[in-house]
Amino acid sequence: MIDTGLSHMEKEVAGIAQEKKIDRIYLTHHHEDHSGNAAHINQSIGADVYGHSLTAEKLKNPYSILPYQKYVWGRTTPVRVKRFPQTIETPSGKMIPVHTPGHAKDHTVFFLPEKGVLFSGDLYLADHIKFFRSDENMGIQIESLKKLTHLDFNTLLCGHNPRQKNGRKHIQSKLEFMENLYGNIVYLWKKGLPEKQIFNDLKLKEAWFTKYFCFGNVSMMNGVRSAIRHYESQN
Repeated sequence: MIDTGLSHMEKEVAGIAQEKKIDRIYLTHHHEDHSGNAAHINQSIGADVYGHSLTAEKLKNPYSILPYQKYVWGRTTPVRVKRFPQTIETPSGKMIPVHTPGHAKDHTVFFLPEKGVLFSGDLYLADHIKFFRSDENMGIQIESLKKLTHLDFNTLLCGHNPRQKNGRKHIQSKLEFMENLYGNIVYLWKKGLPEKQIFNDLKLKEAWFTKYFCFGNVSMMNGVRSAIRHYESQN
């Protein structure tokens, strides 16, 4: 099983895990909508949980999340995460984990070369992104997307927006969008424009309900700030 969904769907996910006799879980990252049922499945049917070393460190102890996250997706529960090997043997052939930080420091995708399938976690989401988390790093995410353009896959199994065909083209499309956005933000920043003026000059739009519902943790302005932070850290 790749990721375990949100804990609000514990009954449904646990039922699938039991029906399919899942004995191994691979997490793309620690976020509660991806790891939410890992502890329950581990405890109820004994499935081992695997992830990046940073995922293991994050899920070793309880960690706090914002009220909206708990309301929408549910609680976070600690679970023992084992480090996956460089190549994972599966019934569908070998599966290769690829560390792709940016959305989260521990983010990892899983590539099945023999099937042309990529489990992309939250690295893709959409060709054009409308908002960013406050802790995302746009520059590093661009580098992670570049890694995927060198892989041969057609099916893109995104946790929120799967693409059964032309998956690699969708990754390329998002990469171009992100590179253009980053480049435009940095260009205006180097000219001395403040964040708000950059936002307005690029005619970016804010999803106000999402921004306020998420206490500002998710917004398009976060994308502007992320690009500037990354640029400043490199110079």
